[in-house]
Formats: sequence, C-alpha cells, structure tokens
Amino acid sequence: MSIRRKDFRFLDRQRVRWVEVDMQKIVFNGHYLAYFDNAVAGYWRAMALPYAQTMEYLGGDLFVRKATLEYESSARYDDVLDVGIRCARIGNSSMNFGAAVFRGEDLLVSGELVYVFADPHTQTSRPVPQELRDVLQGFEAGKTMVEVRVGGWDELGGDAQQIRRAVFVDEQKIPAEMEWDGADPSCTHAVAYNRFGVPLATGRLLEHVPGVAKIGRMAVSQTMRGSRVGRAVLDALMDAARTQGFREAVLHAQMSAAPFYSRAGFVERGPAFDEAGITHVEMVRAL
Repeated sequence: MSIRRKDFRFLDRQRVRWVEVDMQKIVFNGHYLAYFDNAVAGYWRAMALPYAQTMEYLGGDLFVRKATLEYESSARYDDVLDVGIRCARIGNSSMNFGAAVFRGEDLLVSGELVYVFADPHTQTSRPVPQELRDVLQGFEAGKTMVEVRVGGWDELGGDAQQIRRAVFVDEQKIPAEMEWDGADPSCTHAVAYNRFGVPLATGRLLEHVPGVAKIGRMAVSQTMRGSRVGRAVLDALMDAARTQGFREAVLHAQMSAAPFYSRAGFVERGPAFDEAGITHVEMVRAL
C-alpha cells in the first residue's frame, strides 16, 4: 500500500541544511534517521507531553529496538521537507511508529521505528502504561490533547503561578516583585493541561478600560512552545472576553512573541517600549 501525506496526523517541517548533503549534492542517507528523531520530538509536543517529564512520571523511558529505512527518491540542499510520524501499533512493551519524508506530495523516504518501554536504569522492558496507550491512541484518533480551564485565582492560581515563575522569574529574570502585582485575585485566568493533568501554559484577563479587555501574563512552558498550546490559552481568554461583553482586546507583547499574536489577528499599535527590561509592543484586536 502506498504511503501518503494524509496518512499522518502529525507532520514536522524541516529544511535541508548544507551540512547534510554529500558529494553528490543530495542528503546523505544517514541523516534521514536524524529527521525522524527530530519529528518524533515534535510528535510528543503535538500530544502536549514534555518528553523527559512524561517519562519520569511514567517511571520508564523509551529505547530504540529497531530502525529501518526505505529510499524512494532523494532530498537536496534547501528542500523543504515534511516528516510524518504516526503510532502504528502498541504491543505489550513495544511501540511501532511509521515514519515518512515528503517533498510536497512526493514520498522520498519511508521507515519504521520500534521503541521498547523499559526501566531507565536497568533497561529491562516493562509493559507500556495504560495512560500512555490512551494518549497515543487518542491522538491518532484525532482527539484533543489539551484541556483549557478558565476560572479564578482560587481555582487556578497554584498552577498558573508555577508556570509564570518558571517562565518569567527563572527564565527571563523578571524580578518576582514585578511579576506578582496584586491584580491576580480579580482576574479571569486560563490554564492549559495535558491528558495527564500537567499544567503547560497560562494567561489572564482583566478590564483595561470600559469595553476593552487586557490579556496578559501569557506564559508557555519551554518544552511546549510551538505546540499550539499557547494559542489554545489565548483563544480561551478571547472567548471569555466576549462572554464578559468586551468589544476589544489589548495586550503588551514581547517583540519575540509579536508574530504569534499577529497570527491570532492582533495588530501592532504605537512604538515599541520597555517593560521589565524587555522590549514590548502594544497589540490590539476587535472581538
């Protein structure tokens, strides 16, 4: 049976680098395994599962038992490739993943990766945990991997605080006294959780001026950035703003995050400015 792009729910976009081509000016055959590995990392993000944290929670790790490749055609320097990964079978302790590299609709390379779930110290096999089976099968069945809860600080504050401390205080070195501004108890908060109940992203909503909501404190755990979990939180906050009767949303975006908000329909307004030692720009969107 032919392998097609539409067979894969998850596709990871990668670009061929100069260092990956050989003297024939095509991708050296061994690099396709690296493409698969990079795509597998993206597959875990798409399931909203931070890999290391998830394996620690499950009390095991995944070890490669077998990897096979079948070459159909060649990728060349600067090609844009889509690498598909899908869970094809789950056994007692092993998991088989199908993998394929596409240039457009053209299949270049296909393969199979077989992993064994095992004790991380002794490397002896263990049964695949039912929780992990459920997530893998749910993802392949098209189920949503993230639940966004919207509520008050009493309900969500502990998890929101955990994410914000890691992102703003520990990672970005924003002084703790600036992060905790006293507005949290009166805000509407949103927190995204994965299928294991782990909090991954957060944001908050409050009134800026009558009719205008301010979205702020948007934070996504480092390993989950680029997985759309942040967009799920933003969408939930905008829905909450509409429900509360606001006609417009405003936010102060870090310049590095401005493209993310642009994709969600926000537009820049006014010049860039400094906030907590980081360059920001105001962005607005009608609701």
